[in-house]
Amino acid sequence: MNLTVKNRENIKYMIEKIVVKLQLVNASAIKAEDYPVECYDDLYDLYQLVTKQPQFSINEMEAIAAELGSLRNRK
Repeated sequence: MNLTVKNRENIKYMIEKIVVKLQLVNASAIKAEDYPVECYDDLYDLYQLVTKQPQFSINEMEAIAAELGSLRNRK
């Protein structure tokens, strides 16, 4: 998968990987279609951060979830 291409398919892939990695309880509330392509670069940065970290503290998880929320609300 070439994540340098800014498209809906890559957004869906990154969101799914972030949700799985963080083991989010409310995973069904995070839908890839809610994220505009305009926020792709920020989402990609977040994806890279999440996939490189072996584990997260509760505070880190809350901050990542908050960032996902702010990206979703950029429509």
